[in-house]
Amino acid sequence: MATAKTKQKILNTFLDLLSEHPYEDVSMPLIAETAKVKLSDLRSAYSSKLKLVAAFAEKIDTHVLDERDEDMGDQPARDRLFDVLMTRIDALAEHKDAVRALHKTARRDPVLALDFNSLEVRSQKWMLIAAGIDLSGIKATATAQGLSIAFARVVDVWLEEDDEGMPRTMARLDKELDKGTSFMKRIKKLDKVARGLNSFFRKSSDRRKNRRDEDETAGENNDFSGETHAGA
Repeated sequence: MATAKTKQKILNTFLDLLSEHPYEDVSMPLIAETAKVKLSDLRSAYSSKLKLVAAFAEKIDTHVLDERDEDMGDQPARDRLFDVLMTRIDALAEHKDAVRALHKTARRDPVLALDFNSLEVRSQKWMLIAAGIDLSGIKATATAQGLSIAFARVVDVWLEEDDEGMPRTMARLDKELDKGTSFMKRIKKLDKVARGLNSFFRKSSDRRKNRRDEDETAGENNDFSGETHAGA
């Protein structure tokens, strides 16, 4: 079993290699050789490159959750989310070249892009929670998916920006969140429709159950009456 220290070394090696090579060229044997670990230890720690990407995403999630500004609690939800996502950008900055490699790979490989998207949706659910926007069910998934797409557009701008103040990145995030406000309103409408449908089907089911119970009761009464008449 690989230790936490070994897992951290492997992950750091993977990210360093991504900074210098395309994702496709970073093989498991290369990671093991560069990290100076046995392949069996690499297998124990991370069974695939996708697991390493997932570990990277979790590392960034953890940083954001640890660094979130609790003084933002009384601010509007949009402002809280803006702060959380900029904190995420700051956390990614140390590995900007690795992020660039992952984004290039996603554009070339649609299947891998879907895998990356699943990881990003999971991360964005936590970003919503960090911003105090705690959703559930289909609403949480739909919102996180929309936020994943929006954040990918922001990252595209960030990857091409050299200004440390990140004015273009922040402007793009503002724009995406403005569009997201409209999206959230549509989600709320869908949620109302879903609640209405659930209520309709529940009432319809209750009516069918009541009619079934009434029919069964009537049938039992008829059987009892028949038995009494025969006995008389």
